[in-house]
Amino acid sequence: MKCPFCSAPDTQVIDSRVNEEGTSVRRRRRCPVCHKRYTTYETAELRMPTIVKSNGQREDFARAKVETSFHRALHKRPVMTEQIDQAVDRIEQSILLDGGREVQSQRIGEMVMNELKALDKVGYIRFASVYRAFEGVEDFREALKDLKK
Repeated sequence: MKCPFCSAPDTQVIDSRVNEEGTSVRRRRRCPVCHKRYTTYETAELRMPTIVKSNGQREDFARAKVETSFHRALHKRPVMTEQIDQAVDRIEQSILLDGGREVQSQRIGEMVMNELKALDKVGYIRFASVYRAFEGVEDFREALKDLKK
């Protein structure tokens, strides 16, 4: 690694430690030219796949959009923020584990519905009514039948 002080092309690692969660490595380094010391942190860079929308447009995955979907569906419902965060984490993990470069937006919508079904039935119906574009009472009845299964 290049020294940030004198730009020497190579530095020495004096000490390496893994953080408590095991998600990053802290390294103490020393420059053999200017003899200054500094700390670097090494973490894994995970690239989320591109989302392919129903109209064919592509956009980067946005965790905030998924969180907003949960918050709208669960507005004034007895679901804790930690539960929502965990649900969004599970969706992100599932997308990453698939390993594809692209994911259909419909798949993410279905994942959100599955998580909402487990968290709160009213939130599930709210989300489903918008996501599936319910047009009448019969659509609500069908969704309620799905909940009973």
